[in-house]
Amino acid sequence: MKYTSSHWGSYQFEPGGPLMPLASDPDPSRIGRGWASASQDRQSRILRPAIRQGWLDGDKGRNRCGDSYVEVSWERAISLAAGALGDTVEAHGNGAVFGGSYGWSSAGRFHHAQSQMRRFLNLAGGCVSSRDTYSHAAAEVMFPHILGLSNKAFQDQMTAMPLVAEHCELLLAVGGISRRTAQITSSGTTTHEVGPWLEQMRAKGTRIIELSPARGDGATEWLSIRPGTDTACLLALAYEIHAAGLADEAFLARYTSGWETFRDYLTGAADGTPKTADWAAPICDLDAQVIRDLARDLAGSKSMIAVAWGLQRAEYGEQPLWAGLALASIIGQIGQPGTGYAFGYGSTTPVGRAARLIPWPSMPQGRNPVDDYIPVARIADMLLNPGGAYKYDGETRIYPDIKLIWWTGGNPFHHHQDLNRLEEAWTRPDTVIVNDHSWTATARRADIVLPATAPLEREDILMNRRDPTLLWMSRYHAPVGDALDDHEIFARLSQQMGFGDAFTEGRDTEGWFAWLWERSQEVAKTHGFALPDLNSFRAEGRFDIPDAAETRIALGDFVADPEANALATESGRITLANEWIGALGLPNCPGHPTWMEPTECLTRAQPDEFHLVSGQPDTRLHSQNDRGSEALADKIKGREAASFHPDTAAALGLVAGNMVRLYNERGACLAGVRLNDGLRRDCVFLPTGAWFDPQTVNGARLEVHGNPNALTRDVGCSELSQGNTAHSCLVRAEKWTGVVPDLTIDTPPVKAS
Repeated sequence: MKYTSSHWGSYQFEPGGPLMPLASDPDPSRIGRGWASASQDRQSRILRPAIRQGWLDGDKGRNRCGDSYVEVSWERAISLAAGALGDTVEAHGNGAVFGGSYGWSSAGRFHHAQSQMRRFLNLAGGCVSSRDTYSHAAAEVMFPHILGLSNKAFQDQMTAMPLVAEHCELLLAVGGISRRTAQITSSGTTTHEVGPWLEQMRAKGTRIIELSPARGDGATEWLSIRPGTDTACLLALAYEIHAAGLADEAFLARYTSGWETFRDYLTGAADGTPKTADWAAPICDLDAQVIRDLARDLAGSKSMIAVAWGLQRAEYGEQPLWAGLALASIIGQIGQPGTGYAFGYGSTTPVGRAARLIPWPSMPQGRNPVDDYIPVARIADMLLNPGGAYKYDGETRIYPDIKLIWWTGGNPFHHHQDLNRLEEAWTRPDTVIVNDHSWTATARRADIVLPATAPLEREDILMNRRDPTLLWMSRYHAPVGDALDDHEIFARLSQQMGFGDAFTEGRDTEGWFAWLWERSQEVAKTHGFALPDLNSFRAEGRFDIPDAAETRIALGDFVADPEANALATESGRITLANEWIGALGLPNCPGHPTWMEPTECLTRAQPDEFHLVSGQPDTRLHSQNDRGSEALADKIKGREAASFHPDTAAALGLVAGNMVRLYNERGACLAGVRLNDGLRRDCVFLPTGAWFDPQTVNGARLEVHGNPNALTRDVGCSELSQGNTAHSCLVRAEKWTGVVPDLTIDTPPVKAS
């Protein structure tokens, strides 16, 4: 038996046989069903190195978003890529190079595209990099100020799901908890626990109340809140608990700072508007008595306030995070088994996993000599506004002038917002180089395209610090076309540029596996167990960590002794009002949790506008495997499906299987129609990840494949975090009665003759 792994699960197979989920996985991902077919699809794979014709002709990017390609040898491609990088550095310095590897290209420890690219570019003199993630940038910037913990550190100590299942009586899931989003994890996983955990809670009688515009698959009760108004609801819950005399004043006094300031805002002493249930009800489209009853139930039960990642990918995204923490503080059950505050249950599978955290080694990247960076979601702003000033985490920074982009193992034309704007920005650099295995929208907009192997075509090691199992990842099929591993690509480039020995350190791939394994054995020894030798591990294929289960309680040590375990905040405590943030004077991120009406919200929408919910897909990881069998079978006439409430569809003259045009001032896209009575009538749900396919149809620009980021707004959620605002988006909808255009993304780009 052989094994392999991915970000959506791990698999076993016999040579020549199908991929099968591990028998030990209690809830395997749907995504894996389309992995092998996507990996072997020669219509979407990059078969040979390719150069954009216009770049060869010296167009400086003018035709980058709609050009043809010339296939070349590896020797020619390596020479051109190395030459472009060298020329850029010589003319403009390394501060004109952007290293944009952001993606989930491989779960393997060695063949990690970002690590390989950063190692190469650091040896080449460095590059401008990015900070934070599209997943949870608001939390990454906000948590250090209000919790004194990085988002990673808070996730590491997240209250374990088994403790929630055992002790919690009422779980308020703000933004929901779903098996759909829980299919995945960065660095790979061998098990999926969220579904079984929710089943265990329901069987025990735990109330799981979902506060979300769409009903998920894990709740016992659903409160169909108007999207973008969660902060108002959380503030009202906090007000009602305080007004009823149920706030834990002792907890607030000992473990928080700024309560008096925040209390004055809640009660209206500060602004004349008490944040009552009656105030919140028309904002949130919830019954005021429902809010009052929920407030009393939360205060009278063993309660957990769990906030989903997606909630903060919105305008003012810091506010629901902070308001949820404030509500949990007022209830006063933080630091106890199974109650308190959580961020990300179900947003990815290992959040709350009861696992030992083992710091396995990774590919060394070296040091980046360039200290310049941008917040990750501000790439289009950077390209369109070189030299422009922007605010980020208390600083005023300047956008660099980027002349060359190198992107490896990712697809910004999936995860970025307002892709029509990104297309315009993408033409600004002189050169774009992409390593990838498939003709994604990003690869189709590159100048030099270097075909990399896909994970199923190589060997590697699954080592996730939050997973209980190590796997030797065996090759499932031979490389397609002339693809090379990213390590081999960068080794050749390093040799061309004169630092090949520094990049490889005299090791081939097998040498690096041995290097990683030797250090893994040292790490295991410090944690009280021994790993087998590498050959034995490779032969066996699997190693299960002994005594792998380990439960934690978020902020448990702090609550046990707040003096000895003071938080790294301005007060050493949870900050309900933060003086440092308040002193910044940011209009879009005040110094305490605050309700601010988003620019695009149903509270100010026209009667024919809908809120676009662009959640994670069920059949693929982001845009990965979109050309696989599972994703293709789920489409409607080859297009991504947009879900409407049946009453909404009827009012628009739509039936299941129709085509619909979604549009706003930023763009338009075509999607199939699906019906869902678990969705608000004023919302439409269109998953992310359909490969971006913009065309001119009837004289107008139309994304014909169902990509919601043709519609979303590209602004930072605030000047504090600059996170993305994908979930603050209004659209209109109309039945499409014209001819359905042919796709262009289902065949390779046209090659120049």
